[in-house]
Amino acid sequence: MSFSEAQSIAINHNKGPMLVLAGPGSGKTLVITRRTKKLIEEYGVNPSEILVITFTKAAATEMGQRFFKLMDNHKPPVTFGTFHGVFFKILKFAYGLNGSNIIREDQRQQFLREIIGRLELELDDESEFISGIISEISLVKGEMIDLNNYYSTNCSEDVFKDIYRSYNEKLTRASLIDFDDMLVLTYELFKARVDILSAWQRKFKYILIDEFQDINKIQYEIIRLMALPENNLFIVGDDDQSIYRFRGAKPEIMLNFQGDYADSKRILLDQNYRSTKAIVEGAIKVIKNNGKRFEKKIVTNNEMGSVIDVSEFESSVEENKKIISIISFYIDQGYQYKDIAILFRTNIGPRLLVEKLMEYNIPFRMKDS
Repeated sequence: MSFSEAQSIAINHNKGPMLVLAGPGSGKTLVITRRTKKLIEEYGVNPSEILVITFTKAAATEMGQRFFKLMDNHKPPVTFGTFHGVFFKILKFAYGLNGSNIIREDQRQQFLREIIGRLELELDDESEFISGIISEISLVKGEMIDLNNYYSTNCSEDVFKDIYRSYNEKLTRASLIDFDDMLVLTYELFKARVDILSAWQRKFKYILIDEFQDINKIQYEIIRLMALPENNLFIVGDDDQSIYRFRGAKPEIMLNFQGDYADSKRILLDQNYRSTKAIVEGAIKVIKNNGKRFEKKIVTNNEMGSVIDVSEFESSVEENKKIISIISFYIDQGYQYKDIAILFRTNIGPRLLVEKLMEYNIPFRMKDS
């Protein structure tokens, strides 16, 4: 199989830190799996010393399957996992935790309802308030923010502090942790127990991270500790694709990576194999207006494809009428309903369109509902 020059450089990287800027459709999974194979077969790395981290369990499973297929279905003991999965494994060995120690969502909601009830807060929408508080608790833990320096957007400073502390006290009394605690406890463990940290440093001498633009502060601090002293840290991502800042993602970490690792190498996977020229050029015209980003030129050898049609409407009613007419046009052209997807920025966006689809007897399914 042939690779682009940039892909080859990334795949052949051996020791030390490397930043791989992987534009959309540039073959980042190929690079990660091929480099993992190269480490084992040509550089003599013990596969049990390789850790590949992704952000979702599904992505970790897919990455592993791609790698095992590349190895002719031989399954060397490379670890594929999520941040939470890997860190919880560390906590299991240290503290004997198991799945029953992870709080369920309904338990978390109940804890917060009890706390809010005690505080006798007047709320227009309790569920919405709880959702906001959960996000803020996660932000405080994930960004390692001093509670005394945090100002809530959902309630007063004193009320949030009370909720935060009461919530953590309830977790402790019930011998439970939430997903953010997996990160906090792992970081605290490594800082307090050099012997345990050293054991995991010896265990995982090569760390590869996918979708690095979505990492948060505490995840990064833990990984930096684990990667010492060799710093065989291979990060792959695209700062232009960072969309999870509301979850605590910090694209600035990726932008500052070479400041943290002065000896790191950087390569841009600039070839898009997926999209048409119209899509690639349109995306670049939009994203280049961002102030803080890696400057990059993405190219494709694909055909120009259909032009991007940007439409403005006076109301969502007019917009939905247009969408219905476009769907009807595609069906008249011989396409099937399953060939069509409609993307929205938020989950509340499609409410009016759903009514319109039902009115016109157009079959559909909601992916995130």
